[in-house]
Amino acid sequence: MKNILKLILVTTACSAISLAPVQAEEIELDRVAAVVNSGVVLESEIKDLLNTINIQAKKNAQTLPSDKALRTQVIEKLINDSLIMQIGERMGVQVSDAQLDETLTNMAKEEELTLELFRQKIISDGTDYEKYRELVRTEIVSGEVKRSSVQRRIYVSPQEITNLISSMKEQTSASIDYRLGHILISFPPDATQDEMNAEKKRAEKVIELLEKGSDFAQIAIASSGGTNALEGGDLGWKNINELPTLFSEIIDGEKKGTILGPIRTGLGFSIVKVIDIRGQKIVEVEEANARHILITPSIILSEAKAEAMLQGFLDKINAGEADFAELAKEHSEDGTAVRGGELGWTDPRVWDPAFQSVVAKLKVDEIYKPFRSSFGWHLVQLTGRRTLDATKQMNERRAYQILFNRKFGMESARWIKELRDDAYIDIFARD
Repeated sequence: MKNILKLILVTTACSAISLAPVQAEEIELDRVAAVVNSGVVLESEIKDLLNTINIQAKKNAQTLPSDKALRTQVIEKLINDSLIMQIGERMGVQVSDAQLDETLTNMAKEEELTLELFRQKIISDGTDYEKYRELVRTEIVSGEVKRSSVQRRIYVSPQEITNLISSMKEQTSASIDYRLGHILISFPPDATQDEMNAEKKRAEKVIELLEKGSDFAQIAIASSGGTNALEGGDLGWKNINELPTLFSEIIDGEKKGTILGPIRTGLGFSIVKVIDIRGQKIVEVEEANARHILITPSIILSEAKAEAMLQGFLDKINAGEADFAELAKEHSEDGTAVRGGELGWTDPRVWDPAFQSVVAKLKVDEIYKPFRSSFGWHLVQLTGRRTLDATKQMNERRAYQILFNRKFGMESARWIKELRDDAYIDIFARD
């Protein structure tokens, strides 16, 4: 009976507790900072990107603008990213974990680190590695969507290529690369003449500040409407022919540190600074001509027998008892057999690393002892080596790429502007 009473009392007490009002302090986990069509920009995303920028600025001893100006630029970037990612979803653009890891591994190699050391470095900088991974994934998708969307808007005519090749030959400064800084003072949509005049005065005021010694990168981060604003307006190294025509015409012959502008474009007023100048090295292409005999090991033919078979061929060739080409036609197990093993003039960098390494050691007409690559066992003879200047075909490819890159920057900016004009964007003020 006592046990039953205890059970009733406990049950009643639990019921009373469950019916009592719960008064807990509300904790805000996250909040929406902006609505972008059907997507949102979260406050946590803004904080993460601000944190990354501040870490990089600290490492590079870079002065940043006010928190308000920096936050504005970060929100603008995240809005653009959201618009692009929404297009990516519709296009079905995806980056698998394996592709992402490969990209991160390559990034680590550029810093001469293993992927694990690279991860530790990111963490030691104060950045959450998983968030960093997703940021890289976003940048990959964004880049793919942008290339796919913008390249369809670009047409480079054969005449443009011909004209550029001609001007490149005549242009005395064609061997010079420029590293430029760019600040864009944008027009508002459908700007009136008065608004344009006001933006021009603003651009002139910026130039005045720069000429008095203000930090270019800081002003770019705070004020530029260009896509490189968060990089301090840095456009990176470009040959003069890769720059927009308006820029290339005014910087040709200018000295390091020169500030130019305001330059009227379709997007606003541009201010350009010559950050640095360097001479362009002459590009030479080294090609090798080789022939080989490939024997592929199998269940029937062991690794040792394949190697011994090729060694026997080498002994016969050295003794003058057999011809390399005839042996290749009879025994080689790839498509070059019909040509006597001839690979033709090739950039060695496209070959298997083991094959490339062996050919690099050979003198012309020398035959290397049997060796293993990922394809099987080889006997290889170097038949020629040459260094080429850019051929007509290479000049045309380079001219096309220059013209494409020149147009890509402007078209990218127009494309983003059109996306924003057609989008529903609502930025919420902070409490």
